[in-house]
Amino acid sequence: MIFIDACFGKKTPYTPVWMMRQAGRYLPQYLKVREKAGSFLHLCKNPESAAEVTLQPVDILGVDAAILFSDILVVPLEMGMDLRFSTGEGPIFSNPLMTKADLDKLQINEAAERLEYVYKAIRIIRSKLSSDKALIGFCGAPWTLATYMIEGSGTKTYGKVKKLLYSNPSFLHGVLAKVTEVLKLYLEMQIKSGVNAVQIFDSWASALEEKAFFEFSWRYIQDICSFLKSKYPDVPIIVFPKGISGYLDKIEGEFDVFGVDWSTPIELAKEKLGNRYVLQGNMEPTRLYSKRAIDEGVEHIVNVMQNKRHIFNLGHGILPDVSVENAKYFINSVHEKTKI
Repeated sequence: MIFIDACFGKKTPYTPVWMMRQAGRYLPQYLKVREKAGSFLHLCKNPESAAEVTLQPVDILGVDAAILFSDILVVPLEMGMDLRFSTGEGPIFSNPLMTKADLDKLQINEAAERLEYVYKAIRIIRSKLSSDKALIGFCGAPWTLATYMIEGSGTKTYGKVKKLLYSNPSFLHGVLAKVTEVLKLYLEMQIKSGVNAVQIFDSWASALEEKAFFEFSWRYIQDICSFLKSKYPDVPIIVFPKGISGYLDKIEGEFDVFGVDWSTPIELAKEKLGNRYVLQGNMEPTRLYSKRAIDEGVEHIVNVMQNKRHIFNLGHGILPDVSVENAKYFINSVHEKTKI
């Protein structure tokens, strides 16, 4: 698989490309499946439907890898938390973590087992996906999941979780440790079910100052990476801690690919990490509104990376009002401009 070869820094005939959130709302085909499912959570829990929307961008856009359709919050859901998705508000936990009793109720082994609907979706996808296309599994990073679990919803201030970080760090570490153990089992089961690579999303890494990032986020990500690499060295691991360009000098660990967000100059990422890790990214997602902007963005990244140790992607997820035509144009532009 070209994508897997690229993850390990091997020479490829062109730079492979996929997009975060590529199975999603910008595709009319996805919206039809979503409507039929009745709710976002029902869609995540229906293996056949989840498989269908995972495969759509491969067939429609020609991306080089499929990424499993699911949601990072199915993990705390199956750990025993009450999750609902509210229109206009996003995900909401009605029982956010507040006390040690709440922490003690969180389940580990049972949670991993209850995620069978994800593993079934993976088996269906892999049976239908072309053998030359990779399937990427994923999870949210412990810090990002813990933030949702403590705040109870999305947040702009991180007030509750960061208050705990400084006033009761042992409680926060307790949450992170439990989540990490579930994620190890979860990603292992994804690999056993058929994914070819995994990505760990730390969407809220930028909320942390440097010392806190390495203590409360990166430490736990690397615990997961070390666990997986010790058992599955041939499965690439992609890490995506968003918004930490100031900390790149201190990034190291047992992973293969570093996802670069759009706010981090690709030149800086190449300088700091490009000799040690393959880079993934980092096209500004809103460039997909304009074909001229797509061409400029692709050409810039190609000129910097020179087709070496790189996987093309957006610097965050594709937006729901991007046209399918422009998404296709982006994929084709990458393939054409990086052909050897």
